[in-house]
Amino acid sequence: MSFCVYVLQEREIRSLSAEIESLKNPQSLSPSPRLDELRDENTKLKYRLNILKRVTSKKEKRKEESTTHCGKSMMNINLRLQEIFGEAIRASCPELDNPPLSVAPNQQAKFGDYQCNSAMAMAQVRLPTKGMKINPREIAEKIIQNLPDNELIQKAEIAGPGFINIHLKRTIVSKLLSNLLINGVQPPPLASRKKVVVDFSSPNIAKEMHVGHLRSTIIGESMSRLFEFLGYDVVRLNHVGDWGTQFGMLIAHLQDKFPDYRTSSPPIGDLQAFYKESKKRFDEEEDFKKRAYQCVVRLQSKEPDFIKGWNLICDVSRREFQKVYDCLDIQIVERGESFYQDMMTKVVKEFEEKGLVELDEGRKIVFAPGQSIPLTVVKSDGGYTYDTSDLAALHHRLFTEKADIIIYVTDSGQATHFQVVFAAAQMIGWYNPQVTRVEHAGFGVVLGEDKKKFKTRSGDTVRLMDLLEEGLKRSMDKLKEKERDKVLTPEELTKAQRSVAFGCIKYADLSHNRINDYVFSFDKMLDDRGNTAAYLLYAFTRIRSIARLANIDEATLRKAAETSEVLLDHEKEWKLGKCILRFPEILQKILDDLLLHTLCDYLYELATTFTEFYDSCYCVEKDRQTGEVVKINMWRMLLCEATAAIMAKCFDILGINPVGRM
Repeated sequence: MSFCVYVLQEREIRSLSAEIESLKNPQSLSPSPRLDELRDENTKLKYRLNILKRVTSKKEKRKEESTTHCGKSMMNINLRLQEIFGEAIRASCPELDNPPLSVAPNQQAKFGDYQCNSAMAMAQVRLPTKGMKINPREIAEKIIQNLPDNELIQKAEIAGPGFINIHLKRTIVSKLLSNLLINGVQPPPLASRKKVVVDFSSPNIAKEMHVGHLRSTIIGESMSRLFEFLGYDVVRLNHVGDWGTQFGMLIAHLQDKFPDYRTSSPPIGDLQAFYKESKKRFDEEEDFKKRAYQCVVRLQSKEPDFIKGWNLICDVSRREFQKVYDCLDIQIVERGESFYQDMMTKVVKEFEEKGLVELDEGRKIVFAPGQSIPLTVVKSDGGYTYDTSDLAALHHRLFTEKADIIIYVTDSGQATHFQVVFAAAQMIGWYNPQVTRVEHAGFGVVLGEDKKKFKTRSGDTVRLMDLLEEGLKRSMDKLKEKERDKVLTPEELTKAQRSVAFGCIKYADLSHNRINDYVFSFDKMLDDRGNTAAYLLYAFTRIRSIARLANIDEATLRKAAETSEVLLDHEKEWKLGKCILRFPEILQKILDDLLLHTLCDYLYELATTFTEFYDSCYCVEKDRQTGEVVKINMWRMLLCEATAAIMAKCFDILGINPVGRM
């Protein structure tokens, strides 16, 4: 809002207040038929006064927030520019109901810092539909004329056919960097604390985790960390396959191989081999198959001996799963298919009572609107299916967990299944997609370097624990090749080994668009050049070492942040400062589309932008002959610290643990 309008509002408030006071004064009113009319007018004036006070209060609050730079939170510059230009666009073209708004960082710095392209879209798409044809430059001029007073924009200028190049004020960027250094990396303000359920990993009991579980586990954990940083209440759920026909054959085999399992815990060392043995007997021995089916019935009836056998098998699996989760630094709550067994009957009954169940050759099926494939909620033999289990799980997450956001992280092959489940849940009225976000975050498969599905040389699926151990071996080889074992203590070397090994495996996955397949290559992921975790981890330790080499401790840096201005006179300082402050924009984009490779791309861009800055701008100046420090450019040390702080938070969200020395 312009200053003039603001002053007019103040005058109107004072005028209205005076008029209301005069109406309150009984001496100013002689008894007349107009008394009721004047009282009505008094009520209307009060209403108008309250509206004007609220508008003025909002403006004052925004002005105060701008002055204090949104408290401890990092400002989302892109979002703030959208607010500013949105106001200008609405003032320029009030006849448009929903004018297009497009603000993005400018790819060519010499033309400005951000660019607004709304005038182009308004001229080409919107205005002609209103029967008007206007040159986009004319629209751009009107937008610039209507820009409200704000704290961010130094100048806005029109380029080409109607682009608006935006130049930021260097003082505000400097102050925002100081705010970051003083308060640390803080999330943007959250309107309300929402609850998020992330369903990921989900291995099968009695089967070892393999490379197919790698993507779900890594992606799901990183999404959970993102939501947590942004202030959401996150529940990580492991929907393991711990129920079904296969447990009949496993328990039957357990009874034969370890008949005293009820009193003595069976020494099942290799559960995968145990599973293969039982499956072979199930396929080849008719008597064994019959007994396996009987075991399923008795397990579902919850007979104590059969529950005991089931628990033993589950516990062996859990111990193996935990080895993987310990390596990847993951804590997750297990809620397997067994957890939802008692809920399935109620779910089926609810669909039946609402007349949504059809009979099909003995099966009970549900057709959801717009879906060609039905859900089978009860099999012809009376048993339940994955469809029933997933409906029960969704119901529990909506009504018991009361989740506002539910994310399923599974391979893209299950996209159709979840699409039908979500459609059925909406049909029965469990949730409104405009209010509750329920989404399947699918991902592609992991390929070998031959571009085929990743397998061992013998054609078997790659065990996830074998892959992690191979990563540790190759990581140590790489560190010794660089002779890091000669400068690091044994403890530091082990930390660096684990950081590089597991960091590289995670980053190789997350740096690819999750929707696509990706090629798994230890050689590429351990390369310390290019967009890899190895390069970024080395870059981070180098940045952290700059202050150490200059003998500057954290307390000194903190004090400098409070008392020194972060100068941005050099073009590389300016470029780095702006790159650092784009962090909230990046997080907002990922929150919208759940594509974590955007964070990896940003992290790599930040590291390379820092390298450009460091190569051009001396942070610490030394005597060439003695090597002694003769000058420290503190504002540049602060830029180093701000870069490292953002990189550390990016690593944390990606689940990567950097080390102090490498």
